[in-house]
Amino acid sequence: MSLQLTGTLHFIGQEQQVTEKFKKREFVLKVQDGQYEELPKFEMTQDKCSQLDRFETGQQVLVSFNVRGREYSKNGQTSYFTSLQAWRIESVAQGGESPAGGGYGPSTGAVDFMPDTADNDLPF
Repeated sequence: MSLQLTGTLHFIGQEQQVTEKFKKREFVLKVQDGQYEELPKFEMTQDKCSQLDRFETGQQVLVSFNVRGREYSKNGQTSYFTSLQAWRIESVAQGGESPAGGGYGPSTGAVDFMPDTADNDLPF
C-alpha cells in the first residue's frame, strides 16, 4: 500500500547500522489532523537513508511511503506491529501546492493520503 503525506519535519534521527547488511534512519513528521496534531514516525532503509541529508527540521515536505505490518511471536504471545517505510521525500514550497498536484499545500494544513500508482523500485 503506497501513500503520501504532507507535513513539517519534526525530528530527523541519525543513521543506524542495524546489522552488517541493514541500515535505517527514522524521522517524525508533524501533521495537523483537524484540531489534533499528529506525529507519525517513518523509517528509510538502505540507500534511501541519504535522502534525509538535504533536509532540516521545520521544513515542509511530501513523504511517499508504504505501510508495512508484521506478526511477532514470543513466549507463546503473538503481537503485530506496523511500520511506515518512506521511499521518497520531497520539499514542498511554502504557500504552494504539493509536487503531486493534490491541491494540498502546507498553508492548508491538510493531510494528503493519495495512493501512488507509479511503479517504484522497492523489492516487495
